[in-house]
Amino acid sequence: MLGIFKSTAVKELEQIAFELQQNLENNYKDAAQKARIRLGERLEALHSAGKLKEKEYRRFSVLYTQYSAKMTGYHH
Repeated sequence: MLGIFKSTAVKELEQIAFELQQNLENNYKDAAQKARIRLGERLEALHSAGKLKEKEYRRFSVLYTQYSAKMTGYHH
């Protein structure tokens, strides 16, 4: 999908997911956890506000669930 057709809500969630992935790759566990939590919070807030299509919500919900499972036990 071309970037010009994405909603601002989708762009925001993609940016958070990108930040999360970068933090994981660089082994910044605390920053990655914060980004994961922010992703979940913004996902629910945008969905509640009606700013996400159902397909987009499901896509990011799956992504959030995958990161949550992957990051189980990431703490100091």
